[in-house]
Amino acid sequence: MSIEVEFITGNEHKFRELAAALKEAAGDAVRLRWRRQRYTEVQAGSLEEVVLHALEEVEGEAVLVEDAGLFVSALNGFPGVYSAYVHETIGSEGILRMLRGERDRRACMVSVLGLRLGEEVRLFRGEVQGRIAHRMRGEHGFGYDPVFIPAGCDATFAEAPELKAKLSHRKRAAEKLAEYLLSLQR
Repeated sequence: MSIEVEFITGNEHKFRELAAALKEAAGDAVRLRWRRQRYTEVQAGSLEEVVLHALEEVEGEAVLVEDAGLFVSALNGFPGVYSAYVHETIGSEGILRMLRGERDRRACMVSVLGLRLGEEVRLFRGEVQGRIAHRMRGEHGFGYDPVFIPAGCDATFAEAPELKAKLSHRKRAAEKLAEYLLSLQR
């Protein structure tokens, strides 16, 4: 028997990535359905706070929401929780402009998945360390993929989608989610 969870997002790319990662981690034991819906992304100090607020706003018995962010060391963690807004307004190009001449290119991509099953709420965090490229590279992916290079690699997530599928912050959070959901079936 499989557990069915509704992933609430307006971003089809996130849904596809998460569905593939869950399929790999849990096989047919977890079925992810997509509900295209926007919800309020509050201005908060952490991705966890944003996710918890979203879970209060959305309806359903088995629902999942996600917030993700790019945290750049030289920018004191900016854009962080403001990543979606920053991407919509200045894009990856704006991040590159902010880092022009900066030697410290370290960055971290973080995903926080929030699951509500009935009254129970659980959070699952995935992170991948890396650095910011000096220019946009690659044609695949979305968001900051053309500028994010995971640690130990030379390609951006946009240049190597198979690399993102293997190493991404969203995949790491999905693995933790799958482990939890599978434990409920034992």
